Formats: sequence, C-alpha cells, structure tokens
Amino acid sequence: MSDRNIPNWYKYLQETQPVYMNAVEDLGKITRKAGPLSEKVVHLIQLSAAAAIRSEGSVHSHVRRALEAGASDKDIYHTLISLTSTIGFPNVAAALSWAQKELDK
Repeated sequence: MSDRNIPNWYKYLQETQPVYMNAVEDLGKITRKAGPLSEKVVHLIQLSAAAAIRSEGSVHSHVRRALEAGASDKDIYHTLISLTSTIGFPNVAAALSWAQKELDK
C-alpha cells in the first residue's frame, strides 16, 4: 500500500504505538497466509465483513488492498452486492459509495 493511501490516524498510531501496530500488521499477514485462500479472496471476505459492520475506514482499506491483490472493480461490486440479502440494501449502498471513492482514485 502506498504511503499516500494510509489514513493519517493509522500513521499516527504507527508513530506513537509502533510495537502494537507491528503486532496488528503481523497478525494480518499471518492470518492471510494461514490457509488455501488467495490474498485477493481474503481481502474480499474482509471487505464483506467491513461492510457488514458499517466500518467505512475498513471498506476503504480492503478495497485498496483487494485491488492491490488483483481484484477488479467488478470483483469489488459483486462482493458488495452479494451481501444485499444478508445485510440489507441500505448497508450495501453505503458500502458501495465508500468503495466507489477508492475506485475513482
């Protein structure tokens, strides 16, 4: 992930809590490699979870990460619209609007 895509709050935590943030980042790396799923698929799953809990920052992050792992815009849209019967249209619409901000960059 390029430095310009990292939110200021995340950068602040990296600067003020480096041990903690290294552990968080290491946990993410380890869990993505813990099984047979590709990194792209794992980020799409995490994108789904972020949408489900209405975490705008996480939606932005996992859209960026999924794209970096080879996901297409269509993969992002399909991942999110597939959630409609589970989390409801209003939540999906919000997640799509957050994702679109990343896709427009």
